[in-house]
Amino acid sequence: MRTIFHLDLDSFFVSVERIFDPLLNGKPVIVGANPEYGRGVVAACSYEAREYGLHSAMPIRQAYRLCPNGIYLHGHHKEYSRFSKAVKHLLKQYAPQIEQASIDEFYMDFTGTQRIYGSMFAFASKLQKEIQEKLSLPCSIGIGSNKTIAKICSDYAKPKGITYVLPGMEKEFLSPLPVEIIPGVGKVMQKALHEKGFRIIGDITKVPEDYFLVAFGKYGSALWKKANGGGHKYLNPPQKRKSISKERTYGKDEINKTKIETTLFKLTGEVCQLLRNKNWQASTISIKLRYSDFVTLTREKTIKPTDDDKIIFDTALNLFRKAYTRRVSIRLIGIRLTKFSEFSEQEFLFDDKDTIRKKMFRAITKIRDKFGYSSIKLGDA
Repeated sequence: MRTIFHLDLDSFFVSVERIFDPLLNGKPVIVGANPEYGRGVVAACSYEAREYGLHSAMPIRQAYRLCPNGIYLHGHHKEYSRFSKAVKHLLKQYAPQIEQASIDEFYMDFTGTQRIYGSMFAFASKLQKEIQEKLSLPCSIGIGSNKTIAKICSDYAKPKGITYVLPGMEKEFLSPLPVEIIPGVGKVMQKALHEKGFRIIGDITKVPEDYFLVAFGKYGSALWKKANGGGHKYLNPPQKRKSISKERTYGKDEINKTKIETTLFKLTGEVCQLLRNKNWQASTISIKLRYSDFVTLTREKTIKPTDDDKIIFDTALNLFRKAYTRRVSIRLIGIRLTKFSEFSEQEFLFDDKDTIRKKMFRAITKIRDKFGYSSIKLGDA
């Protein structure tokens, strides 16, 4: 039997904001788009805000109607990433294997560690307490024989809960719970299940697997297995990053071409910084445009592998100018790099201009890493 932990940082974005501003404690806090513009969605909200019916991914305009007295924040996304890395660093001290599912969710495989850590429930409590004391972040932990059970368990007693389903008790634990708590069951599937009379997970287990295979295909079969306590028992190995991207959604639609190109220039600098941090070069440059009427298009071009800001920007700029053919304002612009190769530097007795440029950009990268991205700004000439 496997012993899988799922650790979920409770209302993570809000928790980080409260570290920097304790006056937010106990208040309905919403991180996301600016409600004055009425655009965008809720990225995260406190449990006090959820009492008004708010939830993640809700349109910000709807959230404001439900909770006009809430505290709406744009958020500090770099800090969220920093705290997420700090949590992972702490977990690595204990977990033999970790799979980070998102910025605030971690799976851990503690199979066979009982002799080291003793009671898994008591150890989860220790882990939870250490994250709170060292990082001031509340979390919930689920423990089960597979990833599905562990995930459901971490949601079961939020916030600051710990739920452990003993091996062999999975079906009994799941039976009275609503079908929508099964990972992967969204609103469409929930409605389809309700229409067929399946409202709690126990209803699903009373029907043969073949019925779900016929009714919903392979997904139905997988759903039936989850309802009966099944799920993935092994964590996924870390995946090599396949793309680096940055995009900007304007608070007010932008039609000034010079301003849009300036935004593209800044985004290019950010993705190139990330590229060099990975010691990679990119071959394919893509741009993304979304007009005010939500028509979205992408364009890409493959070039010789590079990490040079100017080469990548010139390519992206050319793509943008060819793509921006409508006299309609822009809602969003983005840049994406793909098809990576490892950077290898050839040593020469006399450096040519290209070699000097590469060394310059890598020096800039090191300075930005140490003193912040804005410590050095490149001109767009």
